[in-house]
Amino acid sequence: MARHFVLNTGAKMPSVGLGTWQSDPGVVGEAVYAAVKAGYRHIDCARIYDNEKEVGLALKKLFEEGVVKRGDLFITSKLWCDYHAPDDVPVALDKSLSDLQLEYLDLYLVSCMHFLVQEIQFNCATCQIHSPFSVKKGTSIGNPENYVTLNIPATWAAMEKLHDAGKAHAIGVSNFASRKLGDLLAVARIPPAVDQVECHPGWQQTKLHSFCQSTGVHLSAYSPLGSPGSTWSNGNVLKEPVVISIAEKLGKTPAQVALRWNIQMGHSVLPKSVSEERIKQNLDVYDWSIPDDLLAKISEIKQTRLQMGNVVVNKDSVYKTLEELWDGEI
Repeated sequence: MARHFVLNTGAKMPSVGLGTWQSDPGVVGEAVYAAVKAGYRHIDCARIYDNEKEVGLALKKLFEEGVVKRGDLFITSKLWCDYHAPDDVPVALDKSLSDLQLEYLDLYLVSCMHFLVQEIQFNCATCQIHSPFSVKKGTSIGNPENYVTLNIPATWAAMEKLHDAGKAHAIGVSNFASRKLGDLLAVARIPPAVDQVECHPGWQQTKLHSFCQSTGVHLSAYSPLGSPGSTWSNGNVLKEPVVISIAEKLGKTPAQVALRWNIQMGHSVLPKSVSEERIKQNLDVYDWSIPDDLLAKISEIKQTRLQMGNVVVNKDSVYKTLEELWDGEI
């Protein structure tokens, strides 16, 4: 199995990337350093994760020590939902580049459906909720008065300018369902290279998978293990009996099976870990495969979207129902 996927730009995107969401300051830099030393060449970041400065320091150390060169790595970051105005888009990218200490990104995503909600109700744990949404600059999603109508064509045109300037070698989106992705493709001068979405054996994105395959948009999987470390999610793919059974038969871990399933489906994966042992285990997905008969068993797993986006569905929102939010793909 190839260790990378070729995007519609011609760029090679490593099949396995290190996710940095929920990686706390003080440990995320060590995780990035350990991952690259272990062989990772793909790091997934975002300004809203509030750890890009530390990631940048780790990258600088790796470059200075000669472990890798800039051209060896594939670095992704994301545009936050309060910087969608065209004039704000380059400002947001420049901030990420400054924090990461880089001159360009390999991939920049419109993350208009990427929310970090902290203590909205009852002091709940930090959550990551995804929905196609936009808010006023400098505000949060806790107040409906902050909601603004999403204007993806205008935002995308600003993203295209970043690509033209060489600051983002590829541009893409996050959490676009098939219809929204199709609407963007219809107006885009430069088509999105990637759609980063929740995808794992428990939420296989079959409709979106087929649409991406037919349009040349690469599907990249966040939460490929079902976010087992999140207190706000009840989904844990690693405890799925079918996954456990396949892992036992192949002599692999349930995490490796879940990651390998995505890769065999043609998706890159972004597992998050700060444990050096698990970081290394998550990269051991290349020199073996899941046989077709066992692969068919995974297709029988009950499907449940873990990140529904309920917080942005209400009478004052752009979206009145979850069906509207996800174009019926729930």
